[in-house]
Amino acid sequence: MANDRSESGMLIPTEETRVVVSTEADIIAARQMARELAADLGFASADLTLISTAISELARNIVRYAMHGEIILMPINGKNGCPGILIIARDEGPGIPDVSEAMQDGYSTSGSLGLGLPGVKRLMDEFEIKSEPGSGTTVTVKKWTH
Repeated sequence: MANDRSESGMLIPTEETRVVVSTEADIIAARQMARELAADLGFASADLTLISTAISELARNIVRYAMHGEIILMPINGKNGCPGILIIARDEGPGIPDVSEAMQDGYSTSGSLGLGLPGVKRLMDEFEIKSEPGSGTTVTVKKWTH
C-alpha cells in the first residue's frame, strides 16, 4: 500500500482498501478498517463513531438484501485540502425498486425500523445512491474532517 504524509506528518494510505462483505464478521471487519483509516486521517472521536455506524448500516444492507458485496474505503482530499474518507458500498443483489421510497424514514422491506439509508445520509457529508432492480446497488458516501 502506498502512503502519503498528512499536514501533521502522519503517514496515511493513499490506495483503496476493499472488504468483501457476506457475513456478520465482515461487517465488523469493514467497520474496524474504516475506523482505523478515519483515525489515521485525523477524524475526531465523534466522527469515528458516525463513520462506524454508517459502515455498519451499509454492510448490513449488503448481507441482508444482496448476500454478497464489498465495501471500498479510500482517503481523499477536498477542494480546500481537507482530508476525508470515501466509502463505496457495492453489491450485485436484487437492487432497490424505488430509491426515493427507500430514502424515506420508516420505509423497510425487512420489518426493521427503516433508518438505514436515510440515517447514513444524515451521518455523512455527501451521499449518492444508484440502484437498478436486478443489477444491484452502489452507495457512495464521503465524510470530511472539516
